[in-house]
Amino acid sequence: MTKYRSKLPQMHDQLFLTDGGLETTLIFQDGVDLPHFASFTLLKDKDGRDRLRRYYQRYAEIARAGQTGFILEAPTWRASADWGAKLGYSKQALIKANADAIFLLEEVRATCQSADMPVVISGCIGPRGDGYNPAEIMGEEEAQAFHSLQVHTFANSEADMITAMTITNLPEAIGITRAAQAARMPLCLSFTVETDGRLPTGETLRTAIETVDNATGHGPVYYMINCAHPTHFTQAVAGGEPWLQRIRGIRANASKCSHAQLDNATELDAGDPIELGREYAQLRELLPWLTVLGGCCGTDHRHIEQICEHCVTEA
Repeated sequence: MTKYRSKLPQMHDQLFLTDGGLETTLIFQDGVDLPHFASFTLLKDKDGRDRLRRYYQRYAEIARAGQTGFILEAPTWRASADWGAKLGYSKQALIKANADAIFLLEEVRATCQSADMPVVISGCIGPRGDGYNPAEIMGEEEAQAFHSLQVHTFANSEADMITAMTITNLPEAIGITRAAQAARMPLCLSFTVETDGRLPTGETLRTAIETVDNATGHGPVYYMINCAHPTHFTQAVAGGEPWLQRIRGIRANASKCSHAQLDNATELDAGDPIELGREYAQLRELLPWLTVLGGCCGTDHRHIEQICEHCVTEA
């Protein structure tokens, strides 16, 4: 029996923090070699698992200090078939890696949860292709079949939900949603946007959310925006229309650079943590129902501390 699968606590008023940019922290701050940006490879040995535990526990302490809930996001963004094959993982090895990731988060949750700090475990799914450039787009049925391996692994684990992050196109978004529906798994669907606030394939956030909702019967439990700076999408969520109430989470980048600029960068742009905290507070003024706050590329514990400072302690 999973803890929160039937009733996700972040769907109410309590704020939930989550972590920052896992892969950029590991690569640029910890000096870890992550081929193909695949943090799930750390699960294969004790040193890697210990490193991941320490990473999550640091953010859990921020959530505890801020008296918020906490979402543990699995390090499985790249743990899908195509990326796994590039890393030498068989289908069975990938299933094991995804299951091991959830088991690790169960261990972390046991050390930090309390009556005042609910801790939700989320299985993370990433795009089949590049998170910045959807060069090849699957059809909806192909996307559903492709992502089913991770979805079913998470459904057979203690994961409370699934979060599909950095999704760039609508057929893949619809396919992931249908896979989650078939497995009866709550899904947070998170789109990424370019500097103009539109998906890399050109759709507006409103079109993206309404298209997925219409195609799946409002399949996602909620939507999120990730891997973009607030300055890229604040205007897109400033209109006050009803569709905006479907967005409950933000995991922004630290940098104001475009995806193309970040792709070619040789050094980490950590931006300004204090400024980012203020920008999150402004987003919560526009979208007061936001309950899930974390970071993406370039963010670390400093950014989450400032998000907590500006959005929680000043609320």
